[in-house]
Amino acid sequence: MENFDDLIKIKTNNVKPAPGKILISEPFLYDYYFKRSVVLLAEHNNDGSFGVIINKPLSMSFEDVVKDFPDFRSKIFLGGPVSTNSLFFIHTLGELIHNSLKVTGGIYWGGDLEQVKTMITLGQLNENNIRFFIGYSGWSPKQLDMELKRDSWLVSELSDEQILSINPDDMWKSALQQLGDKYSQWINFPSDPGMN
Repeated sequence: MENFDDLIKIKTNNVKPAPGKILISEPFLYDYYFKRSVVLLAEHNNDGSFGVIINKPLSMSFEDVVKDFPDFRSKIFLGGPVSTNSLFFIHTLGELIHNSLKVTGGIYWGGDLEQVKTMITLGQLNENNIRFFIGYSGWSPKQLDMELKRDSWLVSELSDEQILSINPDDMWKSALQQLGDKYSQWINFPSDPGMN
């Protein structure tokens, strides 16, 4: 394996952040929330950036975490360190859920939660068309740009299908593999270098 200094020298790609793009954390980011994370950006502008980590399912069930909600048998994800006492969601139902924000061609952010509850009760929503998160990931104006300059993140994209269907445990590696051999060293870098 290459040494640590050689791995650091790999420069990130030149894709710009935008709604619908993903952020892939570099392998040396050991933050509790963002270690080997993939973040779907819902917004990136002069006011800041926000999105959700899409590859960190919680070990608890949806029912254990979310109270006063219809029965919904699905994983719930850790979306980020901001507002961890609040529920957020992405979905593929578009304007069928009022007040949704279009993020990609087929993925939407949020919307009318009471309407979502009704749709769950009617069996119109499942883990293939909606995903719930506790908390979100947010950056103040220019903060994400500075982190990109420090090579903390790669900017890339996944298809709508990949966002909701790739096994979360494999998503970080899968997203890097799509970027080519240049990042194979990142993929193979141990999660805990001390255990190497």
